[in-house]
Amino acid sequence: MRFLRLTIAYEGTSYVGWQVQPNGVSIQLILESAWTAVTQETLRITASGRTDSGVHALQQVCSLCTHSQISASKLLQAINANLPFDIRVLSVVEAPENFHAIRDAVGKTYRYQIQTGRIQDLFQRNFRWFVPRGLDTDAMQEATRHILGKHDFSSFEAAGSAREDSIRTVRELTIKPWQTERFQFVDIEISADGFLYNMVRNIVGSLIVVGRGRQGSDWIKTVMDACDRKQAGETAPAHGLFLVHVQYDW
Repeated sequence: MRFLRLTIAYEGTSYVGWQVQPNGVSIQLILESAWTAVTQETLRITASGRTDSGVHALQQVCSLCTHSQISASKLLQAINANLPFDIRVLSVVEAPENFHAIRDAVGKTYRYQIQTGRIQDLFQRNFRWFVPRGLDTDAMQEATRHILGKHDFSSFEAAGSAREDSIRTVRELTIKPWQTERFQFVDIEISADGFLYNMVRNIVGSLIVVGRGRQGSDWIKTVMDACDRKQAGETAPAHGLFLVHVQYDW
């Protein structure tokens, strides 16, 4: 038996998310079908975590255990030949015995992309949340000091999640405004040892409340102390979210 680590990228616009579901086509289904077409082997491919419908990935990490003896380089080429244009395998490498993409992950980085202003860039409509008018990104950055570190993030966890606890450590959180001649953008990047369901999108939705001037930066601490999802802002739309990187110790 061989343990392999696959790194893949995908545009999530046309999919119901990573996980196989009865209500539409998933990334997992397409990738496993491509694997079967190449190796004649039916198996389950595990990703480092679920991504929701419309969410994208720059570097999603997957693990699998296979009997196939096809070389990693040939697997990379052959699998990509059997994938649609919006999913790509970036690498296939031999992994340590019993490597598991979820269990062995020690950290993740996500980026949430926003466009502000009066006119939407139509070519970014599948990749950025359009927030009309401007945002006070200085106030948003000031609010991030309440999120950094080890906390109970219950207020940013979607209802119905099955977790042992809601304690996570946010290692880095940055607000990066930038612009072109015509359009204004904001990128929010967050790294942590792990994330609760919809945690990033709920944090972003709450930071937008601050950015719009509806609450001060210290409001974020009040939200977190409440440990109540109803106290936070709206859930940011899925299409602005990108899984950027998954960290492992090897």
